[in-house]
Amino acid sequence: MERAVPRAGIRRRLRLATAIGALLTLLGTYAVSTTARADAAPGTNAIRVAEFPADCGFSHRLPDDPIIFPGLPGASHMHSFFGSTVTNAHTTLPDLLNSATTCNPGVDTSSYWVPTLYRNNVPVEPAIVTFYYLGEGVRSDVVARTEPLPQGLRIVAGNALATGPENSIARWSCLHAGHVPPSKNFVNCPAGTMLESYLDFPQCWNGRDLDSPDHKSHMAYPVNQACPASHPVPVPKLRQVLRYPVNGDPSQFRLASGPGYTMHGDFFNAWPVAEMARRVNDCIRPVIKCGHDGRPL
Repeated sequence: MERAVPRAGIRRRLRLATAIGALLTLLGTYAVSTTARADAAPGTNAIRVAEFPADCGFSHRLPDDPIIFPGLPGASHMHSFFGSTVTNAHTTLPDLLNSATTCNPGVDTSSYWVPTLYRNNVPVEPAIVTFYYLGEGVRSDVVARTEPLPQGLRIVAGNALATGPENSIARWSCLHAGHVPPSKNFVNCPAGTMLESYLDFPQCWNGRDLDSPDHKSHMAYPVNQACPASHPVPVPKLRQVLRYPVNGDPSQFRLASGPGYTMHGDFFNAWPVAEMARRVNDCIRPVIKCGHDGRPL
């Protein structure tokens, strides 16, 4: 016949078991927390997105394009310029490096421009303009060897001569109205929302040329999440995001270049070499989301 265990002994055993369980839970939580922090290095709360931004307000409008029509003022359709405040048909890299800028951070004196948007033939400028520099669209090992965008690099994205949506990479959508499907042409945004334009620039460079005769062939888009052999150098992907304070009937809108699917963007890089390199090293390669100052958030 088994001997009965005193109630006091049972209580002591229960307390001991509870204490041991609590200790094991604490140790497990600590281990998970430590692992997460180590994985997020160098910042203890780093967000694992390879990104740094530049917010660049509207600067001016001109029918100039120093990439497509250099030295020919008035030869282009109307463009809206952001970043450097001096861009015109004659702009060179030294002009940008010594110019004022509308960008945050102020070290970014690059020039960015797009065809002007019109509503009922009245020009409308975006209220919010952000250029994201990203490490995405390629494998993680390609992101890890991303190179800084070389100073003086010129990139054109999109197709100003598109004859239909099938010839376009533009994307239009509505801010705060995700139920409206995105389109390559203008969309009908509800009242209280804003018309958005997204455009991704190519992120594979041939490693030699800062421009090319057609202004595109020195750059390429990834193929199967890697840069093609002809363009072996991965650089940060530039994503252009414009938010215009308009909504409603799409038939009221046009770009200086034509329908919405002709949206395109031009970029003339004038980031200081050291600043671009630091952001690539601290934000893109380790896959960390950084703020305007290029520091982990």
